[in-house]
Amino acid sequence: MTAPRIAVVGSANMDLVATAPRLPSPGETLLGTDFVTVPGGKGANQAIAAARAGGDCVFLGAVGSDAFGVTLTGRIARSGVDTSQLRVVYGSSGVAIVMVNAAGENAIVVTPGANAAFRGLTEPELAAVRDADVLVAQLEIPLETVLAAAAAARDAGTRVILNAAPARELPAELLDAVDLLVVNDAEARAIVGAGREDPAALLMVVRRAVLTLGAEGAWFVDRDGTVHHVPAFPVETVDSTAAGDAFTGALAVAWGEGRDLVSAVRWASAAGAACVRRLGASVSLPQRAEIDALAG
Repeated sequence: MTAPRIAVVGSANMDLVATAPRLPSPGETLLGTDFVTVPGGKGANQAIAAARAGGDCVFLGAVGSDAFGVTLTGRIARSGVDTSQLRVVYGSSGVAIVMVNAAGENAIVVTPGANAAFRGLTEPELAAVRDADVLVAQLEIPLETVLAAAAAARDAGTRVILNAAPARELPAELLDAVDLLVVNDAEARAIVGAGREDPAALLMVVRRAVLTLGAEGAWFVDRDGTVHHVPAFPVETVDSTAAGDAFTGALAVAWGEGRDLVSAVRWASAAGAACVRRLGASVSLPQRAEIDALAG
Protein backbone atom coordinates (compact mmCIF):
# COMPACT_ATOMS: atom_id res chain seq x y z
CA MET A 1 0.00 0.00 0.00
CA THR A 2 1.28 3.46 -0.90
CA ALA A 3 1.55 5.69 2.14
CA PRO A 4 -1.09 8.45 2.10
CA ARG A 5 0.25 11.97 1.69
CA ILE A 6 -0.55 14.06 4.75
CA ALA A 7 0.07 17.81 4.99
CA VAL A 8 -0.06 19.27 8.48
CA VAL A 9 -0.24 23.02 8.93
CA GLY A 10 0.17 24.20 12.51
CA SER A 11 2.29 25.08 15.50
CA ALA A 12 5.64 23.88 16.80
CA ASN A 13 6.51 24.50 20.46
CA MET A 14 9.13 23.47 22.95
CA ASP A 15 7.27 21.81 25.83
CA LEU A 16 8.66 22.36 29.32
CA VAL A 17 6.97 19.56 31.29
CA ALA A 18 6.87 19.35 35.08
CA THR A 19 5.19 16.56 37.04
CA ALA A 20 3.77 16.83 40.56
CA PRO A 21 1.35 14.85 42.75
CA ARG A 22 -1.37 17.35 41.90
CA LEU A 23 -1.84 20.58 39.97
CA PRO A 24 -1.18 23.76 41.99
CA SER A 25 -3.91 26.16 43.02
CA PRO A 26 -3.54 29.88 42.10
CA GLY A 27 -0.71 31.42 44.13
CA GLU A 28 0.51 28.03 45.38
CA THR A 29 4.03 26.61 45.00
CA LEU A 30 4.38 22.81 44.85
CA LEU A 31 7.43 20.58 44.86
CA GLY A 32 7.47 18.64 41.62
CA THR A 33 8.68 15.12 40.94
CA ASP A 34 10.26 15.38 37.47
CA PHE A 35 11.03 17.75 34.59
CA VAL A 36 11.62 17.13 30.89
CA THR A 37 12.06 19.35 27.84
CA VAL A 38 10.15 17.86 24.90
CA PRO A 39 9.42 19.17 21.39
CA GLY A 40 5.67 19.65 20.95
CA GLY A 41 2.96 21.95 19.62
CA LYS A 42 -0.24 20.59 18.11
CA GLY A 43 0.97 20.92 14.53
CA ALA A 44 4.34 19.26 15.10
CA ASN A 45 2.79 16.57 17.29
CA GLN A 46 0.17 15.71 14.69
CA ALA A 47 2.76 15.65 11.92
CA ILE A 48 4.95 13.26 13.92
CA ALA A 49 1.90 11.18 14.84
CA ALA A 50 0.92 10.89 11.18
CA ALA A 51 4.46 9.91 10.13
CA ARG A 52 4.74 7.28 12.86
CA ALA A 53 1.31 5.93 11.93
CA GLY A 54 2.53 5.33 8.38
CA GLY A 55 1.80 8.55 6.54
CA ASP A 56 4.07 10.39 4.09
CA CYS A 57 3.87 13.65 6.02
CA VAL A 58 5.01 17.23 5.33
CA PHE A 59 4.84 19.87 8.05
CA LEU A 60 4.09 23.54 7.37
CA GLY A 61 4.86 25.83 10.29
CA ALA A 62 7.44 28.17 11.81
CA VAL A 63 10.15 27.96 14.47
CA GLY A 64 12.30 30.73 15.94
CA SER A 65 15.97 31.50 15.38
CA ASP A 66 16.76 30.37 18.94
CA ALA A 67 18.20 27.08 20.21
CA PHE A 68 14.70 25.71 20.69
CA GLY A 69 14.10 26.20 16.95
CA VAL A 70 17.14 24.11 16.03
CA THR A 71 16.08 21.33 18.39
CA LEU A 72 12.49 21.38 17.15
CA THR A 73 13.49 21.14 13.50
CA GLY A 74 15.91 18.29 14.14
CA ARG A 75 13.48 16.28 16.24
CA ILE A 76 10.62 16.68 13.77
CA ALA A 77 12.84 15.65 10.85
CA ARG A 78 14.24 12.64 12.72
CA SER A 79 10.67 11.47 13.27
CA GLY A 80 10.27 10.99 9.54
CA VAL A 81 8.47 14.25 8.75
CA ASP A 82 9.39 16.36 5.70
CA THR A 83 10.53 19.72 7.12
CA SER A 84 11.43 21.35 3.80
CA GLN A 85 8.51 23.79 4.24
CA LEU A 86 9.26 24.61 7.90
CA ARG A 87 10.09 28.31 8.22
CA VAL A 88 12.69 29.87 10.53
CA VAL A 89 11.75 33.39 11.68
CA TYR A 90 13.83 35.76 13.76
CA GLY A 91 13.02 35.62 17.47
CA SER A 92 11.79 33.01 19.89
CA SER A 93 10.14 29.70 19.14
CA GLY A 94 6.78 28.82 20.62
CA VAL A 95 6.93 27.50 24.19
CA ALA A 96 4.41 25.46 26.18
CA ILE A 97 4.64 25.18 29.96
CA VAL A 98 2.96 21.91 30.93
CA MET A 99 2.07 20.69 34.43
CA VAL A 100 1.03 17.04 34.85
CA ASN A 101 -0.43 15.46 38.00
CA ALA A 102 -0.21 11.87 39.24
CA ALA A 103 -3.45 10.96 37.42
CA GLY A 104 -2.05 12.13 34.07
CA GLU A 105 -4.22 15.26 33.95
CA ASN A 106 -2.53 18.43 32.76
CA ALA A 107 -2.66 22.23 32.69
CA ILE A 108 -0.89 24.07 29.87
CA VAL A 109 0.14 27.67 29.10
CA VAL A 110 1.35 28.35 25.54
CA THR A 111 3.28 31.40 24.30
CA PRO A 112 3.10 31.45 20.48
CA GLY A 113 6.50 32.90 19.56
CA ALA A 114 7.28 32.14 15.91
CA ASN A 115 3.88 30.52 15.43
CA ALA A 116 2.24 33.96 15.51
CA ALA A 117 4.40 35.04 12.56
CA PHE A 118 3.30 32.14 10.36
CA ARG A 119 1.26 34.16 7.86
CA GLY A 120 0.94 34.42 4.08
CA LEU A 121 1.43 30.92 2.64
CA THR A 122 4.02 30.74 -0.14
CA GLU A 123 3.46 28.97 -3.43
CA PRO A 124 5.61 25.95 -2.40
CA GLU A 125 3.60 25.70 0.84
CA LEU A 126 0.31 25.86 -1.06
CA ALA A 127 1.62 23.24 -3.50
CA ALA A 128 2.35 20.90 -0.57
CA VAL A 129 -1.27 21.27 0.54
CA ARG A 130 -2.65 20.69 -2.95
CA ASP A 131 -0.50 17.58 -3.44
CA ALA A 132 -1.70 15.95 -0.21
CA ASP A 133 -4.47 13.39 0.22
CA VAL A 134 -5.43 14.90 3.58
CA LEU A 135 -4.74 18.30 5.15
CA VAL A 136 -4.67 18.50 8.96
CA ALA A 137 -4.95 21.88 10.71
CA GLN A 138 -5.44 23.24 14.22
CA LEU A 139 -5.86 26.71 15.75
CA GLU A 140 -2.52 27.53 17.42
CA ILE A 141 -1.45 29.57 14.38
CA PRO A 142 -3.11 32.67 12.85
CA LEU A 143 -6.61 31.90 11.62
CA GLU A 144 -5.88 33.52 8.26
CA THR A 145 -3.22 30.86 7.63
CA VAL A 146 -5.61 28.03 8.46
CA LEU A 147 -8.20 29.58 6.14
CA ALA A 148 -5.70 29.89 3.28
CA ALA A 149 -4.58 26.27 3.65
CA ALA A 150 -8.15 24.97 3.87
CA ALA A 151 -9.20 26.96 0.80
CA ALA A 152 -6.26 25.61 -1.22
CA ALA A 153 -7.09 22.07 -0.10
CA ARG A 154 -10.76 22.44 -1.01
CA ASP A 155 -9.93 23.75 -4.48
CA ALA A 156 -7.52 20.86 -5.09
CA GLY A 157 -9.80 18.11 -3.78
CA THR A 158 -7.63 17.49 -0.72
CA ARG A 159 -9.72 16.40 2.27
CA VAL A 160 -9.56 18.74 5.27
CA ILE A 161 -9.44 17.63 8.91
CA LEU A 162 -9.70 20.49 11.38
CA ASN A 163 -8.81 19.83 15.01
CA ALA A 164 -10.50 22.95 16.41
CA ALA A 165 -8.14 23.49 19.34
CA PRO A 166 -7.74 25.70 21.28
CA ALA A 167 -11.50 26.20 21.64
CA ARG A 168 -12.94 29.23 19.84
CA GLU A 169 -15.76 30.32 17.58
CA LEU A 170 -15.06 29.54 13.94
CA PRO A 171 -15.98 31.54 10.84
CA ALA A 172 -18.46 30.00 8.41
CA GLU A 173 -15.95 30.15 5.53
CA LEU A 174 -13.62 27.81 7.42
CA LEU A 175 -16.36 25.41 8.50
CA ASP A 176 -17.58 25.21 4.90
CA ALA A 177 -14.13 23.97 3.82
CA VAL A 178 -13.88 21.31 6.55
CA ASP A 179 -14.55 17.69 5.61
CA LEU A 180 -14.09 16.33 9.14
CA LEU A 181 -14.09 18.27 12.41
CA VAL A 182 -12.31 16.78 15.45
CA VAL A 183 -13.11 18.33 18.84
CA ASN A 184 -13.27 17.48 22.51
CA ASP A 185 -16.18 18.37 24.79
CA ALA A 186 -15.02 21.90 25.61
CA GLU A 187 -14.26 22.68 21.97
CA ALA A 188 -17.66 21.37 20.85
CA ARG A 189 -19.39 23.63 23.37
CA ALA A 190 -17.44 26.64 22.13
CA ILE A 191 -18.58 25.97 18.56
CA VAL A 192 -22.21 24.78 18.89
CA GLY A 193 -23.04 25.10 22.61
CA ALA A 194 -23.39 21.33 23.11
CA GLY A 195 -21.00 18.46 23.77
CA ARG A 196 -21.24 14.91 25.05
CA GLU A 197 -25.00 15.10 25.62
CA ASP A 198 -25.62 15.71 21.91
CA PRO A 199 -22.69 14.88 19.57
CA ALA A 200 -24.94 15.28 16.54
CA ALA A 201 -25.28 19.01 17.31
CA LEU A 202 -21.92 19.41 15.54
CA LEU A 203 -23.70 18.63 12.28
CA MET A 204 -25.25 22.07 12.40
CA VAL A 205 -21.91 23.47 11.22
CA VAL A 206 -20.01 20.62 9.48
CA ARG A 207 -20.90 17.54 7.43
CA ARG A 208 -18.86 15.09 9.56
CA ALA A 209 -17.42 15.29 13.07
CA VAL A 210 -15.63 13.32 15.75
CA LEU A 211 -16.19 14.19 19.40
CA THR A 212 -13.40 12.81 21.61
CA LEU A 213 -14.14 12.17 25.28
CA GLY A 214 -11.01 10.55 26.70
CA ALA A 215 -11.88 7.52 28.81
CA GLU A 216 -15.48 7.76 27.53
CA GLY A 217 -14.35 7.03 23.98
CA ALA A 218 -15.36 8.98 20.88
CA TRP A 219 -18.45 9.68 18.79
CA PHE A 220 -18.49 9.82 14.99
CA VAL A 221 -21.45 11.59 13.39
CA ASP A 222 -22.27 12.58 9.82
CA ARG A 223 -25.14 14.08 7.88
CA ASP A 224 -25.97 10.69 6.35
CA GLY A 225 -27.41 9.71 9.71
CA THR A 226 -24.43 8.00 11.33
CA VAL A 227 -24.18 8.41 15.11
CA HIS A 228 -21.60 5.86 16.25
CA HIS A 229 -19.84 5.50 19.61
CA VAL A 230 -16.31 4.06 19.68
CA PRO A 231 -15.35 2.85 23.18
CA ALA A 232 -11.97 3.83 24.60
CA PHE A 233 -9.19 1.27 24.88
CA PRO A 234 -8.48 0.65 28.61
CA VAL A 235 -4.88 1.57 29.46
CA GLU A 236 -3.02 3.01 32.43
CA THR A 237 -2.73 6.78 31.92
CA VAL A 238 0.63 8.42 32.62
CA ASP A 239 0.26 11.65 30.62
CA SER A 240 -2.66 12.64 28.41
CA THR A 241 -0.96 15.74 26.92
CA ALA A 242 -0.60 14.45 23.34
CA ALA A 243 -3.47 11.95 23.22
CA GLY A 244 -5.60 14.17 21.00
CA ASP A 245 -2.68 14.79 18.65
CA ALA A 246 -1.95 11.07 18.37
CA PHE A 247 -5.63 10.50 17.61
CA THR A 248 -5.82 13.19 14.93
CA GLY A 249 -2.59 12.22 13.17
CA ALA A 250 -3.56 8.55 13.05
CA LEU A 251 -7.08 9.43 11.90
CA ALA A 252 -5.68 11.35 8.93
CA VAL A 253 -3.55 8.37 7.93
CA ALA A 254 -6.39 5.88 8.29
CA TRP A 255 -8.75 8.04 6.23
CA GLY A 256 -6.03 8.65 3.66
CA GLU A 257 -5.57 4.89 3.36
CA GLY A 258 -9.22 4.57 2.39
CA ARG A 259 -10.68 3.14 5.61
CA ASP A 260 -14.30 3.98 6.36
CA LEU A 261 -14.48 6.65 9.05
CA VAL A 262 -15.92 4.45 11.80
CA SER A 263 -12.97 2.07 11.38
CA ALA A 264 -10.60 5.02 11.11
CA VAL A 265 -11.90 6.49 14.39
CA ARG A 266 -11.43 3.16 16.15
CA TRP A 267 -7.83 2.88 14.93
CA ALA A 268 -7.18 6.49 15.89
CA SER A 269 -8.59 5.76 19.35
CA ALA A 270 -6.01 3.01 19.73
CA ALA A 271 -3.31 5.55 18.83
CA GLY A 272 -4.57 7.95 21.49
CA ALA A 273 -4.65 5.17 24.08
CA ALA A 274 -1.13 4.00 23.21
CA CYS A 275 0.10 7.58 23.59
CA VAL A 276 -1.09 8.18 27.17
CA ARG A 277 1.06 5.34 28.51
CA ARG A 278 4.21 7.51 28.35
CA LEU A 279 5.25 10.93 29.66
CA GLY A 280 5.71 13.82 27.24
CA ALA A 281 4.22 14.98 23.96
CA SER A 282 6.14 14.05 20.80
CA VAL A 283 8.13 11.33 22.56
CA SER A 284 4.93 9.50 23.51
CA LEU A 285 3.41 9.36 20.02
CA PRO A 286 3.08 5.68 19.00
CA GLN A 287 4.54 3.83 16.06
CA ARG A 288 2.15 2.03 13.68
CA ALA A 289 2.98 -1.38 15.15
CA GLU A 290 1.93 -0.18 18.63
CA ILE A 291 -1.39 1.10 17.25
CA ASP A 292 -2.06 -2.16 15.41
CA ALA A 293 -1.21 -4.22 18.49
CA LEU A 294 -3.67 -2.32 20.66
CA ALA A 295 -6.39 -2.13 18.03
CA GLY A 296 -6.19 -5.89 17.52
